[in-house]
Amino acid sequence: MSLHYFSVYKPYEVLTRFGKEGDKAVLSDFFDVPRDVYPVGRLDYDSEGLLILTNDKSLNHRLLDPKHAHEREYWAQVDGAVTNQAIRQLQEGVTITIDGKPYRTRGVDAGIFETDPIVPDRNPPIRFRKQIPAPWIRLILKEGKNRQVRKMTAALGFPTLRLIRYRIENLSLDNMQPGDIVEHSQQEMYKALFR
Repeated sequence: MSLHYFSVYKPYEVLTRFGKEGDKAVLSDFFDVPRDVYPVGRLDYDSEGLLILTNDKSLNHRLLDPKHAHEREYWAQVDGAVTNQAIRQLQEGVTITIDGKPYRTRGVDAGIFETDPIVPDRNPPIRFRKQIPAPWIRLILKEGKNRQVRKMTAALGFPTLRLIRYRIENLSLDNMQPGDIVEHSQQEMYKALFR
């Protein structure tokens, strides 16, 4: 069996799966890959950004096993003027709900972008309100609970309006646009993901 490795920019409002589900867009609407290739992990329907596609079960296991705590960098555009105190709380960890139970997140590396990052336009764009700022923040996590970034910013009173996974370890979106795909060799992929 030949192993395949791809990084893709999953567009907004696309399910992280290849098989159809109702009338929602899926990965196969954008990416033409061998039949045995599948996504490693997931990005929510309303999130966008970096996703790895492969048929390498070993890579899948290493990336999804929590004991290998690898970095994932997210760029979140939030509703409201984020305070330094809110950033400190993200850095220390916040309590969110996972499966109906309170869960204390690990501290994250977090900061406010001084100037908005250069990102592709989103279709449809976020709701714009002239009186309320919508700054971008950067969060680097080493865990991946369901909808964790959204839950963390919401817990502090700053709902996430747009969420992009920019990087996994040393593999990033770089200059990719939604719907782009890049094929990698096994050596390139492992070097980028495992130090």
